[in-house]
Amino acid sequence: MSLKTPSASPDVAAGPPQRTGASRPGAGKLLHIPHGGLILVLILVCVFTAVQADAFTSSQNLLNVLRQVSVNAVIAAGLTLLMTAGGMDFSMGSNAAVTLCVGAQLVDGGWSTPVVVVICLALATLIGLVNGLVVTYTRVAPFVATLASAMLLDGVALLVLNGMSVTIGDKMSALGNDEIIGVPYLTVVAVLVLALIGVTMRYTTFGRDAFAMGGNEHVARLSGINVNARKLALYALAGVLAGLAGLMLLSRLGAAAPNTAGLQTQLTAVAAVVIGGTSLAGGHGTVIGTVFGVVLLGVVGNALNLLQVNSNYQLVVTGGVLLVAAIINEFQRKSSPGH
Repeated sequence: MSLKTPSASPDVAAGPPQRTGASRPGAGKLLHIPHGGLILVLILVCVFTAVQADAFTSSQNLLNVLRQVSVNAVIAAGLTLLMTAGGMDFSMGSNAAVTLCVGAQLVDGGWSTPVVVVICLALATLIGLVNGLVVTYTRVAPFVATLASAMLLDGVALLVLNGMSVTIGDKMSALGNDEIIGVPYLTVVAVLVLALIGVTMRYTTFGRDAFAMGGNEHVARLSGINVNARKLALYALAGVLAGLAGLMLLSRLGAAAPNTAGLQTQLTAVAAVVIGGTSLAGGHGTVIGTVFGVVLLGVVGNALNLLQVNSNYQLVVTGGVLLVAAIINEFQRKSSPGH
């Protein structure tokens, strides 16, 4: 039996901005469209950086930004669906790190690329499934269980590399560096993943069940949803997407090095998802908001590098921009019609 009335609708705003008859400033109107706060901050950052650094608008730099955000976008896509269902996985970045390191060692050892891809995705899926089993059947809070997994997996990644960098040459460089009609392959993969998650959330029973579980898990059970099976599927999906992100990163870098990806990458993805409008408490999620969040983070990071901001200040500036975007988003949510 599937639930017919999910607690929220994905990627759909509460409604069109109401007309008051009085004209509003452009920024005011922008704040009354879906994700207007994020869009406003993103525009301001882009304009400021373009004025200060000519290289920002160069095609080479824009392609570089697209490649960088594509990896985070795949992790954030899986996290959006999982958080909508009331779950959390802080280990996806660390899962990607393990996949990256294992893949590099296998390629360096002479294994064929297709076999390496299958092994890495299977390993990442297994890691996600183990997280799901722990969260589902031990009742340990997802935050605690997956944060512990993240620390464990970061250690495993270091052990796999034994503290050394491993290069793979150009064996996977096509995915990480080639383009189709001017768009990087990595971005094409990220768009396909985001589209798949968006369609799943909006049009499928699986997606409706995720919203119902995030809204009230007990009611979801009473409605006939197999909550345990759904949780396992969600964590397994998060795992396979983390593995895909690890392979994408390996193809882009052409090497695996200690402390690549890991918990820091995961925190960036969590930040993108949250400021994009997905609720930490579950029951509400939006893939479009996640896209804006990922792009904003990527643009801010790129801008700080181009402006040669001292690395000691980069986290401070990034955190400040995220805080402003989150505050604007929250005010917009509270003032939206139907809230």
